Amino acid sequence: METLRVSGKSRPNAVAGAIAALLRGVGELEIQAIGPAAVNQTVKALAIARGYLELDLIDLAVQPHFVKLELESEERTAMKFRVWRVAR
Repeated sequence: METLRVSGKSRPNAVAGAIAALLRGVGELEIQAIGPAAVNQTVKALAIARGYLELDLIDLAVQPHFVKLELESEERTAMKFRVWRVAR
């Protein structure tokens, strides 16, 4: 499964395009976001991606959960979003 990493500086439109492309092709993906700004950009991207997929009669479902990641020898809590394609 493809994993996208979103930061607080990620552009929601660009992330939305990646989400839409992966859902059209593979049908599922995961998104990792660390920090409130990154989670905010992720949620905006998911909303935009729904619009991109509308003409293809594709919708998306999201399952968010917390994960612990080891970054630079310290443990960080991140949000992981499992995203998959559903029919409208």
